[in-house]
Amino acid sequence: MDGLTLVLVAVAVGAVALAAIALLKGRGTDPLLAAALEEAARRQAEQAERAAAAQAELAGRVTQLSENHAAAQARIAELMQVQEREVTKRLDERLADVSKRVGESLEKSSTKAQTSLSELQQRLAIIDTAQKNITELSTQVVGLQDILSNKQARGAFGEIQLNDLVSSILPPNAYRFQVQIGDNRRVDCLIDLPNPPGSIAIDAKFPLESYHALSRATNDAEREAARKQMAVAILKHVKDISSRYIVPGETAESALMFLPSEAIYAELHANLPNVVEQSWKERVWIVSPTTLMATLNTVRAVLKDARMREQAHVIQAEVRIMLNDVGRLDDRVGKLETHFHQAEKDIRDIRISTGKVMKRGERIEEIELGTLEGSGDAAEDLLGKVDALPLERE
Repeated sequence: MDGLTLVLVAVAVGAVALAAIALLKGRGTDPLLAAALEEAARRQAEQAERAAAAQAELAGRVTQLSENHAAAQARIAELMQVQEREVTKRLDERLADVSKRVGESLEKSSTKAQTSLSELQQRLAIIDTAQKNITELSTQVVGLQDILSNKQARGAFGEIQLNDLVSSILPPNAYRFQVQIGDNRRVDCLIDLPNPPGSIAIDAKFPLESYHALSRATNDAEREAARKQMAVAILKHVKDISSRYIVPGETAESALMFLPSEAIYAELHANLPNVVEQSWKERVWIVSPTTLMATLNTVRAVLKDARMREQAHVIQAEVRIMLNDVGRLDDRVGKLETHFHQAEKDIRDIRISTGKVMKRGERIEEIELGTLEGSGDAAEDLLGKVDALPLERE
């Protein structure tokens, strides 16, 4: 039951009470009881009025609260809408930024992926080229092995390498290939040097079978046996060079044995030093491509020094001619200096003469000329004064 119903009930109860009081008075009821009932009815009416006023005030307050609540709800709804719009805007901006970043990241990733794929393709192309080069090199190595397995082909290979080294370092007139020396013995290369030491012979053939046996050895015993065979083969070749290519009076007292392989040269010096020492005793110097280059550079310096010594007399003659020319130049400079001194003396004499003339002119200007009144005596006096001036003799 709401408040309005309570107020109506109270008013009805008051009205019933008043009606009962009026009825009692009409019947002649006890006045005290009637007064009490009247007072009760009045109080009931006042309570009903107060209740009605309170109910009205409560209803106004409830209405105001309802209005305030509605206004608050409206403001809250408006604020919620504003916040929703702001949040939506921020979310849209964030989503746009995130989408942009994701797009840029995807673009960068795509670019990097394309670049990586391009680099990978280039590297694969390089690898393919390298693979082709390796295949070609393998073919060439097999061909080189075939060449080195044949003695004649091996000799030709050594001669070609020797030719390249010598022709790249020495001048053309300092060497000859396939030259006959001694008793019609043909040497691979002959370096022409002045005496001493004389021409040096170089042999480009070398024994390789024993070195191949050494490289194929699988244990110490096989390696030792292969080294011994290699030492015997090289010493035999050294003695052949010493006996064939060292010709007294025609070549130098030593010759060169060219090994076109640094590996064989290193093996000799590392594990067969007695072979190297024996070659020195036989006056045969074993050289590799690197040591031959150093030897040829030394030979080039020797040739240059020899040419300078050969041209020393020409240089001396030219120096003597130059000294004679310098002497004649000195004589001519002396004569020119004499002419300069004479001209200087003549200039001094001319200046002395002009100074004397200037002084005589100044003295003539200092003479006071009197007023000549047509008398010849005054002119004679003037001439006498001029004649009286002292004359300086040179």
